Amino acid sequence: MGFSAFDQAMMRRALELAARGLYTTTPNPRVGCVVASGEKVIAEGWHERVGGPHAEAVALEKSSGDTLYVTLEPCNHQGRTPPCADLILKKKVGRVVAAMLDPNPKAAHGGKKLAAAGVRFEHGLLEAEARELNIGFVSRMTRQRPWVRLKVAATLDGRTALANGKSQWITGPEARKDGHRWRARACAILTGAGTVRADDPQLTVRDVDTPRQPLRVIADSQLETPPGARILQGEKALIFCAVKEKHLKNAEIVSIPNAQGKVDLPKMLEELARRGVNELHVEAGFKLNGSLLREGCVDELLLYLNPSLLGDSAQGMVNLPEVLSLQERIQLKIQSLDRVGEDIRIVARL
Repeated sequence: MGFSAFDQAMMRRALELAARGLYTTTPNPRVGCVVASGEKVIAEGWHERVGGPHAEAVALEKSSGDTLYVTLEPCNHQGRTPPCADLILKKKVGRVVAAMLDPNPKAAHGGKKLAAAGVRFEHGLLEAEARELNIGFVSRMTRQRPWVRLKVAATLDGRTALANGKSQWITGPEARKDGHRWRARACAILTGAGTVRADDPQLTVRDVDTPRQPLRVIADSQLETPPGARILQGEKALIFCAVKEKHLKNAEIVSIPNAQGKVDLPKMLEELARRGVNELHVEAGFKLNGSLLREGCVDELLLYLNPSLLGDSAQGMVNLPEVLSLQERIQLKIQSLDRVGEDIRIVARL
């Protein structure tokens, strides 16, 4: 099935609209919509936040037209809002083009409903771009775990902290601000108890404007987070441990030990997905970084390299076991490589 140049342009516009919800829609997907009549744009809309109207409803409230372009298949279930498929039928739209089908089994098959009612339903236009925009939502729906992005700031010789654990600041201000943009799009930020004790981070979004703060999560096997830690100020934090739960002010504590007496990291991801976390942003030390990689809990690395050297006494990026051959190394695929201020940003996937 072929799509015209106008179809392409309209879907690209719908993706631009969807991206406006980058910081706001969690746990819902980011969705944009354009309504056209012939080759004239009639109305536009995007989903802003959970509980609010879906992109299709926003666009169709303004006007109806011949063709509706939407980045995600119209929903077919009654949630906080009515089914978008029903609204499209009510508005007598003749053709619907979706970038991708809905991976949420509760909301899926809106396209089938439209087609059964005589609407010309097509999908697959700029699907890769739409999936990329909602990579965390797709992960949660299909794998029952968030998309895990491991952020590391290091020197050119791969050092992330001094021998005593201090790491503020390895990179320059532009890279740190860029890092806050990645924080802002995540549903939750994860760190380890070692990082809390060494750096006492807030783990909040401060350098960019955002209407909400991600959930702050700590992996703390022995519950060693200091009661006065800054991460426990403000909104309640979530702590995963491996010991008997105890009370800690302004924290919810969940015990999920593995056989080694550490936090069961795969189960932690399942629990975060159950709580609606689409994208998990990790800013931790080399021990937790290594554990996450060893246990297959990382999807993507967000690496900032600063043009400096710290030497062998400083801490590395990840704590991984020795490999005896190059074939045993962890292979990555570079997605992008950019300069941010004086630093280099690399996005790579496993």
